[in-house]
Amino acid sequence: MFHSIQLNRATIATFILLVVICYVAHGREVRDIDADRDAFTPSTSLVDDNHSLFESAFTFIDVRSGPDTYSFPEFLFRKRIADRFELRLGVNQEIGSSGNVVTAIESGEGLGDTLSSETSLFYGLKTRLTEQSGWMPRSVVIVEAFTPVAGEVWNTEPVASVVWGWELPDYYRFDAAFRYVYAAGEEGTFNRWQPSVALRMPMTEQFEVHAEWFGTWTTGHMNDTVRPFAGPGCHFLITKGFELGLRMGWGLTQDAANFFFNAGTAYRF
Repeated sequence: MFHSIQLNRATIATFILLVVICYVAHGREVRDIDADRDAFTPSTSLVDDNHSLFESAFTFIDVRSGPDTYSFPEFLFRKRIADRFELRLGVNQEIGSSGNVVTAIESGEGLGDTLSSETSLFYGLKTRLTEQSGWMPRSVVIVEAFTPVAGEVWNTEPVASVVWGWELPDYYRFDAAFRYVYAAGEEGTFNRWQPSVALRMPMTEQFEVHAEWFGTWTTGHMNDTVRPFAGPGCHFLITKGFELGLRMGWGLTQDAANFFFNAGTAYRF
């Protein structure tokens, strides 16, 4: 009963906050370095020619049952290597109850409700598919793999994501993504499906806010779960190549964590 009341309050608070953000946001073209960590939904852009992008973040997840989860440093290095291709390399460590995936940094199921730790390397490519033309969205595909180097589960997890979106009037942007993970747990491999949508709203040339919904559905796991989240986020461009960003969200089912908070940076050089 308590969790149901808490969930309803969180859902209402999230909805009110998103309405307020949409109301106060002013349509201005934002100078963006197109970091993928700004939201769960990645950017539909590649890194600019002759540049590299370094991203890092810290995530706290308030888990309903079991230890809270901490994810750091979520390092991601991105480098354009051809006209339509971008190289992606990274590393991350997650400590706590695994399973609540709230960033694009994949993690295994670990030991579920008990304390666990996992360190992973990840590597892959991001490829441009289309540019926006009328109803045709701008789109990219991300293919990568996450290989544990420490922890309870040692299976490499292949991941494929399709991301698409449109620039709307007043420089608003609507993006969506669908991510598939051939995931691993102590009971074996299973499927993890992760859809997401994000509305990005510039307020000044340096400051952009967004409202986002995303979730994780598993199939083939011993205990399949449904873990949707909703919440706001923002990022602020301090210089032409350096930004700070914040995200937060609330779980919308009993399977999902109560709350998460993410803070990070991106540096283009």
